[in-house]
Amino acid sequence: MAGPPVALPPVLLVVVVVVVLVSGVEALSNGLALTPPMGWLHWERFLCHTDCGDEPLACVSEQLFMQMADIMASEGWKDAGYQYICIDDCWMAPTRDEDGRLRADPVRFPSGIRRLANYVHSKGLKLGIYEDVGNHTCAGYPGSFGAYELDAQTFADWGVDLLKFDGCYCDSLEHLAEGYRNMSLALNGTGRSIVYSCEWPLYLRPFQQPNYTEIRQYCNHWRNFGDIFDSWDSIKSILDWTASNQDSLVSAAGPGGWNDPDMLVIGNFGLSWDQQVTQMALWAIMAAPLFMSNDLRQISPQAKALLQNREVIAINQDPLGKQGYRLSKEDNFDLWERPLSNLTWAVAMVNRQEIGGPQRYSLPLSVLGNGLACDPACLITRLLPTRAELGLFSWVDILSQRVNPTGTVLLRLEAPAQSRRALSGGRLPRPIL
Repeated sequence: MAGPPVALPPVLLVVVVVVVLVSGVEALSNGLALTPPMGWLHWERFLCHTDCGDEPLACVSEQLFMQMADIMASEGWKDAGYQYICIDDCWMAPTRDEDGRLRADPVRFPSGIRRLANYVHSKGLKLGIYEDVGNHTCAGYPGSFGAYELDAQTFADWGVDLLKFDGCYCDSLEHLAEGYRNMSLALNGTGRSIVYSCEWPLYLRPFQQPNYTEIRQYCNHWRNFGDIFDSWDSIKSILDWTASNQDSLVSAAGPGGWNDPDMLVIGNFGLSWDQQVTQMALWAIMAAPLFMSNDLRQISPQAKALLQNREVIAINQDPLGKQGYRLSKEDNFDLWERPLSNLTWAVAMVNRQEIGGPQRYSLPLSVLGNGLACDPACLITRLLPTRAELGLFSWVDILSQRVNPTGTVLLRLEAPAQSRRALSGGRLPRPIL
C-alpha cells in the first residue's frame, strides 16, 4: 500500500541547511518549547469515542474542545501555564477531500478546524492536532505519508499551533525517519510557529537505538515509551524505564527539545491521591511536557489544586532546562534530583512500597548535587504532598521525612540569600551536573 519515498524538494533542502546552521546540530531551531509545553490532550480519557448520540459528553467533537477551552480560560488553567488544547486521533473524516486535503469529520466538527482554532485562540489558548507519519493513523484514519507538505500547509492555514505526529503504519525504518524529518521541514516551511511532537524514538527503539542528536534537530518533544494508562503500574513502568535509560535521555533534553513520558492522568479514576502526587512530582523532576488527559468539567478540587500548584510547575518550567534523574534506588525508595537555576535543586523521595503505612526516609544532604546542593547550606521547602518550610540545613545534616506508600515527598533546596548575592556579585556558581 505504501507509495515510493517522498523526494525532498529543493526549497526544503535550503530549510534543512538553515536549521542545522542555526541550531549548531543541537535542537530544532523554531524558537518554540524553550520550556516543556503544557496543555490538555484528549486521548487517555476520551479515546476514540465517536458516537455523539450515545455519549455526547465523551464524544471526540468540537463541543468537547470548546468546553475544555472555556474551562481552561476561566478556571485558572491558562494562568497556571497550560496553553494548548490538543486534539488526538479520530478527529478526521475517513477520506481526504477531492483536492487530497485532510478534513474534519463533518458531523462531529461541523464548523471545521479553522473555526475551532479561532475559538481556542479567542480564549488566549493554542490548538494542537494529531496526524501520523504512515499511511494511516493508529485508529485507521488517513495518514500523512506522501502528503507531508500539503498537510503541514493545511494545519498552518487552519491556525494549528502544535502537531502530535504518531508512527503507525510505516513500512520501513527509512519511511519512519524520512517522514519525521520531512514533516519537520514542511512545518518550518509554512512560516507558522507549530510545536512538533514526535513519536520517532518510540517506534524506532524496537529495531535500533535512537539518535537523539538527530531527533533534537527535528522535534520539540518526543515519546520514548508506550501509551500511559490510568494505573499505578503504568506510572511505575514509565519511571523505571526512564531511570534505566537516563544516561541517554537526560543529556538529550533541554530548551527546545524534551523527553515526553506521556500524559498526566491526575483527576481520573486509577490513581490514589499519593500516586497522583507522585506523577506530578516526577513529571516536574523529569522536565516533562505537562499534557493533562482528564475531564476538566468534573475534576475534584484536590486534583485541580495539585495540577495548578505554581511551585511544582515552576520546577517543571525552570529555564535552566536540565532534566532530572534518579540518584539512587534502595530499600523500596527511589531518590531523584534535578538541578535548577539560581543555585536551586529539586529532590523527590519516592516510596515504592505497596504495603503497610508511611515509611521514614533519611537523606544525608551531602549526597545531593554531587555534594554541592547544600554546600555550605541550603533552605529546604517541602512542596508535596503538603507545603512546609523546613528551614536552613548544612551540607553535613541529615533530612528525615515520612513518605506514604506509592507516594512522594517533593523538596526544593535553595541557596541562602547571601549565596545568591555572591553569585550576582560576580562569583562563579558551583558547576551544574
